[in-house]
Amino acid sequence: MKLAIVTAYPPSKVTLNEYAFHLVKHFRQKETVTELILLTDKTTGLKDIQFTEAGCKITVNECWSFNSYTNLLSVTKAINKSKPDAVLFNLQFMKFGDKKIAAALGLMLPLVCKLKRIPNIVLLHNILEEVDLGSAGFTNNKLMQKLYGFIGTTLTKLILQADTVAVTIEKYVDVLEKKYHAKNIKLIPHGTFEIPEEPNYIVPTDPMQIMTFGKFGTYKKVEGMIEAVELVRKSTGLNLEVVIAGTDNPNVPGYLAKVQEDYKHVPQVRFTGYVEESEVPTLFNESTVVVFPYTSTTGSSGVLHQAGSYGKAVVMPDLGDLTHLVKDEGYEGEFFEPTSVESLAKAIEKIVTNDTYRIALGKANYKAATALPMSKIADMYLETFSTIIQDKNTPKTIIA
Repeated sequence: MKLAIVTAYPPSKVTLNEYAFHLVKHFRQKETVTELILLTDKTTGLKDIQFTEAGCKITVNECWSFNSYTNLLSVTKAINKSKPDAVLFNLQFMKFGDKKIAAALGLMLPLVCKLKRIPNIVLLHNILEEVDLGSAGFTNNKLMQKLYGFIGTTLTKLILQADTVAVTIEKYVDVLEKKYHAKNIKLIPHGTFEIPEEPNYIVPTDPMQIMTFGKFGTYKKVEGMIEAVELVRKSTGLNLEVVIAGTDNPNVPGYLAKVQEDYKHVPQVRFTGYVEESEVPTLFNESTVVVFPYTSTTGSSGVLHQAGSYGKAVVMPDLGDLTHLVKDEGYEGEFFEPTSVESLAKAIEKIVTNDTYRIALGKANYKAATALPMSKIADMYLETFSTIIQDKNTPKTIIA
């Protein structure tokens, strides 16, 4: 199979680029894939396709740009030129831009593939029906929320023109089938990027590292986490370091710099900046607990799967997609009320003061992560493509 993937790809800073990297890493090792064609966004640096494992040929075509109004034409042209056997779209609603028209034009690409009878799957990482638009940083205006809802419904109908729409959370299947009467929805879990050998669950204690990882400033905010750790220090006397790993959300430039200035009086708060792929294992291995200081969620969490693969205890807000993900995939954690610093402090304290509990959570999360490695997820996509291709090649019986 000659498989094309429409996606952002490292060193891109556009969302979902890391997910694409790990998908590509495992697709290229599958015997049924003869060539991978990456139809990616344009970047100044070279695309990261240097893999050590044996695998198929990879061709990169940088054919689209964030917020460009010509992406529909340029990607279609690239598909026509490469003549793939199948196309996978790695999408969320603002994949091609945060301007409404640019985003909508890009999301018409699955329909183009359908009209050309090219087997295609959309991997849809979130659905607007399950996003709190206010908390996620879109808008608090009720009228604008209704407008976003209308736009979201329209864009979803475009995406549903794909042969199959794969979602990562069971509840998404239910919502799309009920609201849109869709018959082409399939649950394919997020999967775990890397599966290291099971850790020994020993962590540094001088200091213990309370870590969070992501792009911050919209629905991921770190002020409450810093204040919560201060409370835990006072109540326990433990030596705790706050590690804030990652960068600003592109929509909130300067957010972390302001936090760093506002909390410069608080000791042992470390901002790592952008974390290179090679630095991820050390980041997780040295952490005592991974915290998710979210006020909302917008889909399955790659960081949760990473935390699980390194056997980490996690502290999560009791809301939305994370709650569903824990239930569906077997992760465990200590939950807190999203707007309560005191609740977050109690959750962190339960883990850092009870090594037995911390290790139990870590073992449960490692087990959950190893159940769904990316190699298995890649197989699920290839099996789905095989079904689509078979269906397209089967003559339809016409009943008189």
